[in-house]
Amino acid sequence: MGIFDRLGKSLGTGKDLDIEEYMGSAEMEDVDVMNEPADFYVKPINLQQESDLQVIEEELGKKNIILLNISDIAKRPQTLKGIIDKLREHLGKINGDIAKIDPEKLLVTPARVKIIKSRKPASTQARPI
Repeated sequence: MGIFDRLGKSLGTGKDLDIEEYMGSAEMEDVDVMNEPADFYVKPINLQQESDLQVIEEELGKKNIILLNISDIAKRPQTLKGIIDKLREHLGKINGDIAKIDPEKLLVTPARVKIIKSRKPASTQARPI
């Protein structure tokens, strides 16, 4: 009996378990079956409209770090500016932070997580042992 058969029986399915269907289900969206649950997550979010701000604020409230893709909304610079201004206002209230990673991605952090934005030359950085 394979792991997927045992997983299917533990879930109460009498038929063969289609793992692709199982992993794609909405209830499995935030579950990592290979690891224990984490205290906080790094979550990718695609910013497409102003209503996505609510999702971002909820995730920040859960102390998750957001990898924000702005490529879709970057085609509308005024809309993007307005959303980023509102996001910065929210981050100011919760003591969060924001930084541009590349032209299409921003890193957004929750309360008490700060981003170091200055770069040190590679020769002065600590090297792994």
